[in-house]
Amino acid sequence: MAVSQRGIKHEILTLLNQAELDAVLAAMALYPPEKLLNPLFSAICSASEKTKWNAVSAMGATVARLADQEMEAARIVMRRFMWSLNDESGGIGWGTPEAMAECLACHEGLAQEYTKILVSFMREDGFYLELPALQRGLMWGIGRLAQVRPELLRTWQASRYLLPYLDSEDPIVRALAARALGQFQIVEAAEKIKRYSNDTTEFSLYAEHRLTTVTTGQLVREALAALAPVLG
Repeated sequence: MAVSQRGIKHEILTLLNQAELDAVLAAMALYPPEKLLNPLFSAICSASEKTKWNAVSAMGATVARLADQEMEAARIVMRRFMWSLNDESGGIGWGTPEAMAECLACHEGLAQEYTKILVSFMREDGFYLELPALQRGLMWGIGRLAQVRPELLRTWQASRYLLPYLDSEDPIVRALAARALGQFQIVEAAEKIKRYSNDTTEFSLYAEHRLTTVTTGQLVREALAALAPVLG
C-alpha cells in the first residue's frame, strides 16, 4: 500500500529529528525526490539544530537527485528558495541560505546557474539580506560553497562582498565571514580578521556533517592559519 504524502512527511520529520545523517540519506534515497521537498522545506527552519542541519544536508542531496532527473523541477526549488527570502513572501526564510548553498555544493549544473544569486544576497545593490540571523546562514553558505566551488565564487567576486561583513555588529556573522575569507585566502582581510582573535563568543558550527561548539576567536585563528601560506 502506498504511503500518503502526510505519512511521508511524518516519517521524514521523525528521521530528521532522531537519526544520524547517514541513516537519513539512506532512507530518503528510497523516495522520489519530489515527495521529499515539502517535509524538507518545513524542516530547514526547525528550531532544533539537529533537525535543521540534517534537513539542509538532505535538501542538497535530494535537489541534486531531482536536477539529474529533471533540471527544470530543480530550478523551481531554487526559485522557491529565492521567493522565501523576498520581503513580499511574508516569511523570514530561516534556513534558506544554508539549504540553497548546500544544493549548489551538491550539483554543478545548479551552481553554474545560481551561484550569482547566492552572492547577490550579500550585495546592497542586489537581494541584500538585512537580518543578522539570515546573514549568519549566508556566511555559512558562502563558506560551504568555497570548499567545493571556489572558482565560481571568484567569478562572481564573492570575496569583495564578503569583506564588509567583518565589520558586522554580530560576532557570529564576523566569524563565519572570516572563515570564508580564510578559505578564499584573501590576504587583504588578515589585519581586520586579527582584531577578533580573542573573541570568546560561543556558537554551534555545522561542518563535515557534524555540529560542534566553537568560539569566534577559534574560527578567526583558523582563518589566519589558512592565510599564513600566502602571507609569507
